[in-house]
Amino acid sequence: MNDDGNDAAIHRGLKGVYFDRSATTFIDGRAGELSYRGYSIHDLAQHSTFEETCYLLLKGELPTQVELDTFDAELKAGRTLPEAVVDIIRAIKDAHPMDVLRTAVSALGAFDPEVADNSLGATLRKGIRLSSQVPMIITAHHHIRNGRRPVAPSPELSHAANFLLMLKGEVPSNDTARLMDMDMVLHAEHGSNASSFTARVVTSTDANLHAALSAAIAALSGPAHGGAAENVMRMAQEVGEAANASEYVKHKRKNREPVMGFGHRVYRAEDPRARHMRDGVERLSREMGQPQWYEILQALVEAMKPYARHGVNVNVDFYAGVVYFLLGIPEDLFVPIFAVGRVPGWTVQVMEQLENNILIRPLTLYNGPPAREYVPIENR
Repeated sequence: MNDDGNDAAIHRGLKGVYFDRSATTFIDGRAGELSYRGYSIHDLAQHSTFEETCYLLLKGELPTQVELDTFDAELKAGRTLPEAVVDIIRAIKDAHPMDVLRTAVSALGAFDPEVADNSLGATLRKGIRLSSQVPMIITAHHHIRNGRRPVAPSPELSHAANFLLMLKGEVPSNDTARLMDMDMVLHAEHGSNASSFTARVVTSTDANLHAALSAAIAALSGPAHGGAAENVMRMAQEVGEAANASEYVKHKRKNREPVMGFGHRVYRAEDPRARHMRDGVERLSREMGQPQWYEILQALVEAMKPYARHGVNVNVDFYAGVVYFLLGIPEDLFVPIFAVGRVPGWTVQVMEQLENNILIRPLTLYNGPPAREYVPIENR
């Protein structure tokens, strides 16, 4: 490289750049493979639970029954919010749920006795508490903005079932709870995506977990990262019926507009998480007497097949939004649900950063004016 650095390689968006090592998540974008700690996402989605997957991510191994019971008790003990944080939610109830979530998580730091302790043990304990508090924030805000009192958490229900209880006000069926549980497993971790990388950048400055997760939530709120699930449901409603899918795709491609739910920054093959949500949409849409939504999605997949060879394949958000819609969840809660599942992933990313911390400080190549002489204002 020359002294002026003008022949430096530019990797816009840091695409293809490895900035660290991770023992947590393996992604093979070309083959469409994803694993947590060496375990295939397919096995975890089909056989594991969110609690067990959290334990695996945070502690490195699948738990014994005793270990899982202890961990589950810790999660349930964290189902509490300071009244002052609930007051903050009331004060900003008209804001978007992601903005409320970001603000409330930041405020929680003021009430956590370990907020300034960046040791791995304290960070793990804070991550467990936040895993339980994030769904409480989302559901409390949902009721408050609709003039209702928040629904108290259950000390008995699983993480996913309790979230649905607090959101809907009634205990979900086993099938519904299982589908939400699987959704959270699929979203629990995904390598160095925008929000996880943001959390690591903040952590690299020696900031605390609440600061890192507040920043991660801010990154997730952008439509290029977390908003696809909302957009897919709007697209399905716009298409209206399966017979319209082909023309819809042709119109979008002709105008060089994206078809929501297709394409991914790392996957060239189908997102390996998508098949599990696809099965959920098919089952749920038929059970609820609304099979048209599944049929519309599948017609869109068929219409997009010519573009699959270019790496434009279906991703997990393509199906997730329709699952949430069928469960009667408002569109502006689709991305917050993503955050509910992702808290353990963000936490383990922060812990990995802390283990061998270094300030993340990339360079930008200057391409502005050459050196020039300052001219006093009276001579300009």
